[in-house]
Amino acid sequence: MLSETIIPLFPLGLVLLPQMPLPLHIFEERYKLMIGECLENNTVFGIVFFNGSDIQTIGCTASILKVLKRYHDGRLDILTHGEDRFEIKDIYDRKPYLEGRVTFFDDEPEENTDACQKLGRSGMALLKQFAMIAEFQDGFDFTEVLDAKSLSFVIAGCEGFSKEEKQRFLEMTSAYKRLKKSVASLEKIIERTKITSEIRKIIGGNGDMAKFSSKLNLIR
Repeated sequence: MLSETIIPLFPLGLVLLPQMPLPLHIFEERYKLMIGECLENNTVFGIVFFNGSDIQTIGCTASILKVLKRYHDGRLDILTHGEDRFEIKDIYDRKPYLEGRVTFFDDEPEENTDACQKLGRSGMALLKQFAMIAEFQDGFDFTEVLDAKSLSFVIAGCEGFSKEEKQRFLEMTSAYKRLKKSVASLEKIIERTKITSEIRKIIGGNGDMAKFSSKLNLIR
């Protein structure tokens, strides 16, 4: 998928991944205009990670699934969905909001299909475990059957990953490498989360923390 076009850009302090649902509250005038045009023309806009100083060149398009609420002053609550990845080639400021000349890209053909499916099953099991331990629900349907690429993005979208980690997952062009990296990282996150939970219980009960030092060293 190598095509070039111009799309509206929405820099945000988060990383949108394909397959990822994302609710947004639209309150700035320029983005009210942008979203209004996208709704009228049934078009997508691009979300790019802004870390406070730099806009990343790799982003993901967002399609608007539903307008959740309209306010009297023009603000909007919308539900969006991550679609296709792109690389920014140029940025224009001809409108109140930024636009980008972008090239779309996709993963390379995957040869490790069996390994991908195995990693995908492990990753989804870990996501369930993380959701229970962290008392957090991602909102993904764990029973849905997905292909390797989709699975890799669902796992990479786990809230346990930092924005920088998610950006690296977004930029990878191999489902196998994305799965391998995200599953290995998620295993460590779960171990840290478990230990944090146990420590909280010990602190609450004035217990002995010495027995957890070896565990902490193992997962660093």
